[in-house]
Amino acid sequence: MPHVAQDRYSKLVLAKLRDTLVLKDGVVFNNDYEGSPAAGVVKIPVRDTEVAVSDYDKANGIQGTHGSTAYENMPITKDKALNEIIDGYDAAAVPDNLVADRLDSAAYALAKQIDTDGGTTLLAAATVDNEALLTKDNIYSAIVDLRTRMNKANIPNDGQRYLLALPDAMALILKSPEFISASSLGDEVKQSGAIGKIAGFLVIEWNDKTANLQLLAGHPRFATRATEFSVDVHVQDLSGSGKYIGASAVQGRKVYDHKVLRSVAIRAVYSPGSLTLQAAAGSAGTTKITVVSGNTGAAYAYKKNPAARAVYGTTKTTYAGTDLTSGTTEIEAKEGDILEVVDLSSNKVVGVGYYTVKAGDIGATA
Repeated sequence: MPHVAQDRYSKLVLAKLRDTLVLKDGVVFNNDYEGSPAAGVVKIPVRDTEVAVSDYDKANGIQGTHGSTAYENMPITKDKALNEIIDGYDAAAVPDNLVADRLDSAAYALAKQIDTDGGTTLLAAATVDNEALLTKDNIYSAIVDLRTRMNKANIPNDGQRYLLALPDAMALILKSPEFISASSLGDEVKQSGAIGKIAGFLVIEWNDKTANLQLLAGHPRFATRATEFSVDVHVQDLSGSGKYIGASAVQGRKVYDHKVLRSVAIRAVYSPGSLTLQAAAGSAGTTKITVVSGNTGAAYAYKKNPAARAVYGTTKTTYAGTDLTSGTTEIEAKEGDILEVVDLSSNKVVGVGYYTVKAGDIGATA
């Protein structure tokens, strides 16, 4: 019976999580991978060219071509756990409504963290397109420009392109006469979490607070999410712990990670203040980040794999990053690490940039 409950609990959390996620599977991320995330690594297909099509010769047939699809490893680096203690009940006596409340809360918390980590991965690999302040007069033009750039980059225009709009940008979109409400587009659009469409994009409101960010556009084909419960959600009796008496806990572990497959397919629009970064190898096991553009010439600080993204106006003390001297500071890093660099003016965050560390950015061991 415990195994049945364990399986049921995980399914309930997963269903709630899928509903709560803003950056949903199938809408913002694909799940096209092979293997088990719980094993620590999965394989994802990477293909930048389409199948070749040529004229057919009825007498001689046609020469076969070789596909260029390759599979690359995607390490799973995120391992999140829940361990919510329920005092006063052993495992067999915990009321169902109490377990349901904990499961609901766990799903919400997991979804929030997965959204944060997924968004950070998207921003770290995105192409930064536009640094103009959006207004009611230029919002539609800026979105059409995004559409044009994606067309030129051969990103499919198949109704799956999405546009994540932060609250201020969302307000401008809703006032735009070109916006089409989801109520006019059918159930499929509503189920995606979109509230409407504009210039061919599914519009999704993203209540994010990343400094200076306004819009994030993309297509789910070019970003992968791999996720799995490594330990299913269950109620664990703590009587044998030697510490807890008459208590139990709702426990479980979920592993996941994200990867962007083509940076030109993910487009970020910031207001003035975003940083453009590049990296170079430092000494063994380190990288050095240079701020290329967008800086104020003030001070910088950084975080590696941030749990939450930098918010405009945050004080340097509250941000609690590590001081960075552009192009000089050596940062211990490995391939796939995400570095967040903030621009500080009067000891407050006024801009931010993200960079995904590549193998060539790291100094080799002697």
